[in-house]
Amino acid sequence: MDRETVDVYEARATEWRDKRPVRFPELAKALGTEVARGAVRVDMGCGSGGHLQHLGRPVVALDAAYAMVRLAREAAPGAWPVQADLENLPFRDGSIGGSWARASYLHVRQKRLPWALMQLHRALQVGAPAAFTMRHGNHEGAIDDDEFEGRLFAEWEPEPLRDVLVGAGFSVDELSYTGGEWINVHAKRARTLPDFVDAGMRVLLCGLNPSEYAADAGVGFARPGNRFWPAALAAGLVSRDRDPIHALVAHRVGMTDLCKRATARAVELSKDEYLAGMQRVERLVRWLRPGAVCFVGLAGWRVAVDRKAVAGEQPEGLGGVSAYVMPNPSGLNAKTSLDDFAAHLRAAMTLADRAS
Repeated sequence: MDRETVDVYEARATEWRDKRPVRFPELAKALGTEVARGAVRVDMGCGSGGHLQHLGRPVVALDAAYAMVRLAREAAPGAWPVQADLENLPFRDGSIGGSWARASYLHVRQKRLPWALMQLHRALQVGAPAAFTMRHGNHEGAIDDDEFEGRLFAEWEPEPLRDVLVGAGFSVDELSYTGGEWINVHAKRARTLPDFVDAGMRVLLCGLNPSEYAADAGVGFARPGNRFWPAALAAGLVSRDRDPIHALVAHRVGMTDLCKRATARAVELSKDEYLAGMQRVERLVRWLRPGAVCFVGLAGWRVAVDRKAVAGEQPEGLGGVSAYVMPNPSGLNAKTSLDDFAAHLRAAMTLADRAS
């Protein structure tokens, strides 16, 4: 989260509590009843704790400002207090049964929201509900006449917000904006992979879609017989095996999928899914501007863009950046060697570096 915003809440927590009535308690209560009995639910950015009574038990009161966590403990003594940042959640993978976030993710910068939602996706159980209220608009930064001066707000239009949620691995049940200040979102953690993306990527790697095995492992190309990670290591693209977070942080290598739906076999995907997926990836590329995008596997590009495409740089590019397409590193593709895959990845890196 924006640190100056957290500092404002640390300094003025009691004043904020006294001047801000609880909003949308009915939505918090609905979320609480939806979480499975006995499962942990978390108020992500609990503030002074006004929603905790509506969320059921067991409940975690999480906030980046310790002063707010202290007030939340007073409001709900039975809640479990946690001071933590939304961009660095302290939970084990799959340990959370539901998430409520009232006007908290709006303090995460727009281009950092995919990262924050990736953290949330990993912490939630498959199928777990998540509810958000986000501020509507196009602005990022301070707002005029803010009574609590110094806070950052990241506003969203509905459809770009939907793209980020889908990319982060959520199925969106409701995203409603009926005018005014707020967008209300209800989503579920899907059995898929989140995007591992950020601004300033050297290259964005785009797989076809997660296998069910990869979705459950939390890592793309996870099967032992898949040669993507050995090739990426051999090419110098990454330095840790099967670690997409380290690849992004240490090497500026992002990862997404053309289609987010996990399947046992790629042949289960439809042409419409390929086309919609390519449109989403193009919007992602235009927004985050990686040095290049590399499609790992020819099938999706051939269906959605050019049915006669061959491996290599694609003349039309995608989203205003260079595009490269390489063969599928699946173990089923026995005719392409590990050295060939590594060579393709090095070529994609060269293309990205040339563009930057």
